[in-house]
Formats: sequence, C-alpha cells, structure tokens
Amino acid sequence: MEQRAEKKNYMEELGKRAVRAKETVAFLNVIQRQEGLILAADALVAQQAYIIEENQKDIMLARKNKMTEPLIDRLLLNENRIRKMAEGLREIAALPDILGEIISMKIRPNGLQIGEKRVPLGVVGIIYEARPNVTADAFGLCFKTGNVAILKGGSAAANSCRAIAEVIRGALVKKGMEPDALILVEDTSRESALEMMRMKEYLDVLIPRGGASLIASVVENSTVPVIETGTGNCHIYVDEFADIRMAAEIIENAKTQRLGVCNACESLVIHEKIAEEVLPVICDRLLKKGVEIRGDEAARQIDERITWAQESDWGQEYLDAIISVKIVPAICDAVRHINKWNTGHSEAIITKDYANALYFQERVDAAAVYVNASTRFTDGNEFGFGAEIGISTQKLHARGPMGQEALTTKKYVIFGNGQIRG
Repeated sequence: MEQRAEKKNYMEELGKRAVRAKETVAFLNVIQRQEGLILAADALVAQQAYIIEENQKDIMLARKNKMTEPLIDRLLLNENRIRKMAEGLREIAALPDILGEIISMKIRPNGLQIGEKRVPLGVVGIIYEARPNVTADAFGLCFKTGNVAILKGGSAAANSCRAIAEVIRGALVKKGMEPDALILVEDTSRESALEMMRMKEYLDVLIPRGGASLIASVVENSTVPVIETGTGNCHIYVDEFADIRMAAEIIENAKTQRLGVCNACESLVIHEKIAEEVLPVICDRLLKKGVEIRGDEAARQIDERITWAQESDWGQEYLDAIISVKIVPAICDAVRHINKWNTGHSEAIITKDYANALYFQERVDAAAVYVNASTRFTDGNEFGFGAEIGISTQKLHARGPMGQEALTTKKYVIFGNGQIRG
C-alpha cells in the first residue's frame, strides 16, 4: 500500500505539472512552436554523442537479457537515426499550422454563425516500449499541436528516452519556453504505468504504442480515454493477375527491410492459379534473407522448403524472420481470410487487374489498403505528416498513421447579434 501511494503521488505531481504547462503551451503562436521544434532538432544533432552513449547502455543490457535482434534493432540509435529524428522535427515544424483553423462555418435562419474550430486535446499521455525515437516524434507532434506530452517509455529504453527528453527540455529552456511541454515518466515500473492509466483528472487522452500485451493492458485498465494503436499482422495477397517480379520485390521489402516493426508483412496469401509459378521465386528471396516460411498443405506441396503452419500462425505478428503462407482459390477467399486474421493495420494486393484492385480495397477492413506497394509505407513520415504519434487501428476519432489532426479536437464557436431562444 505504501509503495502504491508513493507511485500515485509521483504520477499526480507529474500530472499537476502538465496541467500547469498546458495553459502556456496551448497559446504559443505558430512562430514560437516552429522555433521550439527547430531548436530541439538542432540540439539532438549537437548532442548525439551523449544520446548514443546512453543508448549503448540500453543495448548492452538488452543483449544481456537476450532480447531478440529485431527488437534490439528497434532500440538502437546511431548518428543516422538521430539525424532522422531531427529531420522529423524540422518537417513537423514546416507543416502548415492547423491550430485555430475554422473547419466549417454556417449561418442559421436566425442569423447565428456557427463554426467549428480546431483546438489542442490538452495533455496527451503516451506509453510505449523500447523505441526511443518515439520520445522525439511524440514531443514534436504534440508541441506542434499545442499539447503537453507525458511520455512513459519502456524500461529497456530508459537511458535513451531520458537522454532525448533531457536534450529537448534543455533546448526549450534556452529559448525561454516551458520545458514541461515534455514530461518524461522516469519511473519505468508497471505500477507507475497503472497509475498513469488512472490519471483521468490530468490526462485528456492516453495512447499506447507497443505490443499486444501493452495495448491490451491500457485498454482494459485505463479510466482515461484511449486511442488504440494496434499490432500489425499485415498481409500481402498475390492475385492471379500479379506481376511475379513485382510481387517478389514488394514482399522481400515488406518482410525484410526491418523485421521488428508493425508495418512489416507477416502473412502471405496467394491465388492458387499463380502459386506454382510465384511461390518458389518468393521463397528464394526470403530464404536468402534467413526468413522461415510456414505454410499450409498446398504451399508445402509446391515448395518443400516451407515448414508446417499451425492455426495460430495465421493471426501472428512475428516481429521476427518468420512469415506465413496461405493458398486460396479466389480473391473473395483471400479477403475473407485477411479480414478474419488481420489486426486492422495494413494490407496489400499485388495485381494487374483494376477490378480486383478495387474489390480488394473496398472489401478489406484495415486502416491502410495498398495496391502494388509495400506495407512498409504505413508511416507518418511517409504519409507526409513529418512523424507519427502511432498507427491507430480503431475507427473512432483517428485511424491509420496519426499526425497533427489526430492530436486535435474541435470546439464550436458561435457568433450572434443579440439572438435569444424563444
């Protein structure tokens, strides 16, 4: 009980700081917000040696704890990745400002002018795992949209997140801006995470960004409104009218460019009419990259290098060098299989048939549906958002990569000239 009270008091103090900062951050003008983001970007590059040094502490501990290589890759920071973090902040700064935008305006018969105005959410809480770059991305989008960010990274990235937050807060202080625009929860315990989920008095929204267990825990335990970012069991369907070379190249990219990310391809679905021709080509490419291929009986009869797939494989987000393969007799069966097992993230079809492309895009239920392109493009930066706060797989408020708009809400502004309601 004493420990819980201590955690609660710690989290409440952070919440109070955030609420105080909210009044300042929300009313920074567009120039001030741009300057703050650019200064933060410059500081990340200028202090990259310090950030990398702290990141290496996390990497050494991760290897000691036998973390898988794809997850270590997500944790790793180097000069190139820090440069990309900084570029992301600069891109966010350069985006058109949407705060205060009048979304619509109409005049009622009684002369009232009723408009919708875009405003910040307020205090945004984000719980994430071993991805230290989220610290910079989340700050950038929250700051751009006039929100305060309370961030809680995973224990595996504790040193990295602390270093990034320290550098960004220091840049804000030098400019005379409110450092509590970014508040890092340095207590990485599960208890502090649970307390954060109950901070309804202080948080306006809570966003989990991580694996299935983290997301489920936040959804089940939070009293704060949650925007759910889902896991990525992403499929690529190779249609009977697919270009075989294109299919192989896209699948290799979608699966192997980075294994431990939510927009990597985890599942293949192949039309039976093209399977004998395309599957060996795909296997050649994936096996060279060390990917284990698990398939159904039809797939194994075509290529003996494929191992048995269990029922559980169809719904698995591996985040590893493993992929599943299902052979289907028709595009409708492909859509049915994908909709049964997907997580609502990103799905793709490879086809030269326009009608099948439209059928697939219309019938597949996911946040992003591609025709002849890799699922790896489901990313805020690739969509032109500068960065992302996460990829929402729910349907209320936000869906897909979440940029500026997802971190704002609206209020009605009404102008009258003396009207009273009779």
